[in-house]
Formats: sequence, C-alpha cells, structure tokens
Amino acid sequence: MKSSKLNLPVFEDVLAAAQRLKGLAVKTPVIESPWLNDIAGGRVFIKPECLQRTGSFKFRGAWNFISQLDSESHPGGVVAFSSGNHAQGVAAAAAMKNLPALIIMPDDAPAIKIANTKALGADVLTYDRASESREEVAENQVAARDAVLVPPFEHKYIIAGQGTTGLELITWGQDNDVVYDQLLVPTGGGGLVGGCGLVFKHYLPEADVISVEPLEFDDYRRSIKAKEIVANPTTTGSICDALMSPSAGELTFAVNLSQLSPGLAVSDDEVRAAMRFAFERLKLVVEPGGAVALAAVLTGKTDCRAKNTAIVLSGGNVDAALYKTVL
Repeated sequence: MKSSKLNLPVFEDVLAAAQRLKGLAVKTPVIESPWLNDIAGGRVFIKPECLQRTGSFKFRGAWNFISQLDSESHPGGVVAFSSGNHAQGVAAAAAMKNLPALIIMPDDAPAIKIANTKALGADVLTYDRASESREEVAENQVAARDAVLVPPFEHKYIIAGQGTTGLELITWGQDNDVVYDQLLVPTGGGGLVGGCGLVFKHYLPEADVISVEPLEFDDYRRSIKAKEIVANPTTTGSICDALMSPSAGELTFAVNLSQLSPGLAVSDDEVRAAMRFAFERLKLVVEPGGAVALAAVLTGKTDCRAKNTAIVLSGGNVDAALYKTVL
C-alpha cells in the first residue's frame, strides 16, 4: 500500500491529542541524573512514562482514540490485542467512557499485566503467541461483539496520542533553555517513536530520532535500513515482551521512514543492567521494554558526548518475580 493512500497523522494531530488528554494523562516529569551524565559524557534528559497512568505511555493513545468514539454506535465496546501495556491503557480509557472492553493477550504475558487489565474492568482472552494470530482472534471477536478494534499502533489517533510524550519533552526543553540533539525511543510497532518524531521534526528538524529495540527483534532498524518492512523471524525469545511486535505497521512505517535516524538494538543482559541502574540510581521501576533506550545510553551505543540526549522510559509494568531476578 502506498503511503499516499494511508491516513497519516500530522503534527497538528498531536496538538489536538494534547487537548483531549489535558487533565487526564499524567504530565510526567523530565529528570536528569548526574550518574548518567557522567557515564554518557553529556546531558541526558529522562522522560519516565513508567509514572504514567496505568504504568506506561499507552494510555495517551488509547484515550485519544476511545474518547472520540460514539458509544451508541458500538454497543459491544472495544477490542484490543496487547502483551499488556496497550491492554491496560485501553481498559482504563474504556472504563472512563463506560464502554465494555475485551483484550486479547498472549498466554505468556506478564501476570501483573493480565491482573491489572482485569482490575481495570476489561475481560481478557488469551492466545498462543507462537501458533495463533492475534489479529485473527481480535477480528473474530470484533465481529461477534459488534465492537471497535483499538489497534496498538496502526492508527493516526494512536500515534498522535503517543506523540504527546514528545510534545511534553519539547515544551520542557523550551521552558528550561535546552535544545535536544537526539531522542532515543523504545520501539515495538513504531507508534511512540512515530508520534514523538512528528513533534521533534517540527521543532528540531536537525535532531536525530532513534528507535531502540531488543537484539534480534530489531525489525524497525532493519526495515528503515532496507526502506521496506522487514518482519522479525519470531515473536518470542526476549524479556522485552512489550517490544515484540511481529513487524512495523504500514502506517507507522510510512510515518517513520523519513524521520528516523539509523536505529539501535540492545541485548537482554544490557536491558537487565539498565533496569538495575534505574532502580539503584534513578529510583524508578522500569520494565524490560521500557529500559532499552537507557540501555543504549549506558552501553555507549549512541554518542552522547557533549550532546543533549532525551530518552523515554516507556513503561514500568514488570512482574515481581522477574524484577527480583534482575535486581
């Protein structure tokens, strides 16, 4: 499908999303750590979306989408598929709109994410990540329930909502006389990096916007390099459950192709070290997928020397048992 046929988001969509989210999404802080600055050799500005409503950035896109639905036209409410963070964002937003929600989740999703999704009022249906298609399961449920699918990244409202993360970074930078040289974003399907990229390229066209992914699940890095969508060979095998989308979406790839610099990938061991650093030095609980951008800085995979680098910690929903082993 050619990008001209896609309903691409633009910068103004992010501004509209910010208005819808005002007073509902947490305006997460921007923090700086002397420990991290010393390691990086430059200033690193941290956006901890692990402190966001439901524990990740996903509430932003979910509310921007769901708040615009006509509930009478969709008596079955909403359906979504997610390993956990999008699930919780959709469940919370649906509850706020008094809409029923069904979330399709892999049976190996972290227990805390399944429990939290249910606690927010959504029904959960699990599937086998290795043998079943989440898209097919969701499509069947949408038809059966007369519901609306809320995609995890492949919609302009979702991308624009996630982009408010970058808008808050830019606003903070303007208020504090900080001009960013680069932005590092955890990347699965590409909605967060796409939305943030729209904002950064509007205000700082020379800044590098960089995707960060788990090693061997770096389909975005390979896709941008190849200038075509390249899928991951598998959907299991990393502790970064939030970042194991099979491939980029057509919409997010069309948005990101022109605005992303070459991407980065980090190993699970490097992610574990970043999670420990966040706990010990930043006093933040960060889940594996949420820690990849921090891992890229700590390992020197991007040059931060004498630069202003912004990074997103995209989520903090980690099972206690896994977190214990990491620490």
